[in-house]
Parts: sequence; C-alpha cells; structure tokens
Amino acid sequence: MKYRISHRTHYVYSEPVTLCHNQAYLFPRNTNTQQCCHRHMEVTPQPTTQSLHKDFFGNHVSYFSIDYPHTALTVETSCEIELHPEREAYPTASVVWEEARDRIHHSREEETLDARQYTYDSPLARTDPALAAFVRPLFPTGRPLIEAVREFMEKIFTEFTYDPNVTTVSTPLLEVIESKRGVCQDFAHLAIGCLRSLQIPTRYVSGYIETLPPPGQEKLEGTDATHAWFSVYEPNWGWVDFDPTNNTIPQIQHIVTAWGRDYSDVSPIKGVIFGGGSNKLDVSVDVKRL
Repeated sequence: MKYRISHRTHYVYSEPVTLCHNQAYLFPRNTNTQQCCHRHMEVTPQPTTQSLHKDFFGNHVSYFSIDYPHTALTVETSCEIELHPEREAYPTASVVWEEARDRIHHSREEETLDARQYTYDSPLARTDPALAAFVRPLFPTGRPLIEAVREFMEKIFTEFTYDPNVTTVSTPLLEVIESKRGVCQDFAHLAIGCLRSLQIPTRYVSGYIETLPPPGQEKLEGTDATHAWFSVYEPNWGWVDFDPTNNTIPQIQHIVTAWGRDYSDVSPIKGVIFGGGSNKLDVSVDVKRL
C-alpha cells in the first residue's frame, strides 16, 4: 500500500515576527512496516537557517529559523510512504501483565532497557494512584497483557466522547476522566498515564490517519488530519499500537510520524517567536492512497 501525504500549516500574525526558531515533526519515520520513499519541505518566507536531524527517539526533526521581520509563515510538506504490514497487528498469545511488568524492571537486554524509559512520568502524562485505580479492574492477576490493553482501549472508545471544544493538550488526565470528553491526544495521554501507573511501558505515537468519505461521496481535499495513539511494549513481541479514538489496532490506514514520551516530545510544529502579537492558524492535511 502506498500513500502520498501533503501537510500545510499557515500562520498569520497581527504584528511582525522579528525572529523565530522552529522544529517540525512532519516527516514519517521508517519502521519495520513502513518506508518513506520521498520527502520535501518548503517554508515561506525563506528560512535563514534550515537543517534535518534525528532526535533522541530516532524521529526526523526539521529545524528552521527566520531572522528578519515577517507577518505570515507557511510550512508545506509532501512525502510518499509505502506500508508493508507483513506480520499480525498484535500477538495472538501474550505474557501475563505482571510478568511483562517484572521483566521490564529486571532485564538487561538493550531493547527492554530502552522500553523502560516509558514507565516514568513525562510532562503531559504523569502517573497517579487514581489513574491506576481507573484501569486496575481490567488487569486481574494472570491476565495476558495485550488482552487487557485491548479491552482498556475499547473502554476509552465506549465511555468517552470525542469533543475538540473541552480540553487543551495540557488538560490534567483526572479532568479528562471526570468530563469523559477529549480528542485523540487526550485519549492517548490517558492510556499512557493509566498504564504507566501500573508500570507498563507505554509511549505516545504521532502520525496521520486516512479518512474515507461516506459511500457515494467524493473525498474533499484537506479533510484528513494528524492523529495520535499509543503503543505498549510486550517483552516477547515488541511494541504494539492501539488507537482508542477509533477502537482499532493501527494497520494500513495509520502512518507513523514520530514517537516519544508524550505530545510535548513530538508536536508537529513547535518553537519560539519574538513579536507576532496574536495569530491565526490554518492546517490542512491530505492522505491520498496511491
């Protein structure tokens, strides 16, 4: 399966920006099931400095700065991706969750040591006894890890309502539980905070998802979106992705851009500006199946 992804971010400022430094996590990374065949970025106005590097987690990071006055900023990226879901989306047999937890904290294998960092608090996903209590009934003694996580994903999908007008990316997780509303970032952070509260390695995954129009209707341009889900480490298998917003195991319609501890590690565009006043933001995304 091959996709072409186009992403346009446009800022308009009420006052001139005299200097900006930005990092963009917009290029998909290569994994064992996806390969980035082509990528291109265009920034307007022309950056004074521009570079591409990999961060601590192995994600592609585009850095650019503009050191002269401007009242608008446009970042456009395009890339082509090949997806090769060559293995099952998740293991048919999984170790029990207590064994997975204990192995994470005693193993000295390189991959397991790397996964251990995702059991600790991060800026937007902090552990809490109340979060552990929220998820603990789904994790009785001896239950397979992946089976329990899949039911937890379904619980979030069933009990929570997608609502973009209630939360911000920094809304505390206990408030998300109380309101039972949020967006994909909230649901991913909620799962991460709850599972880390049980000492299960869980990371945040940022990417794109292909959306399909209703039967008989044409797909409109710009209607796709950036998306977020979470991934759990199973010691015998590796990382397994879960999308609580759609209650699905990500496969051919999910394209991974980056992963980290939470949204703050991999937000699509972040940076510092001097001046600018207020701003208006417009984002459009197209995920086209080739």
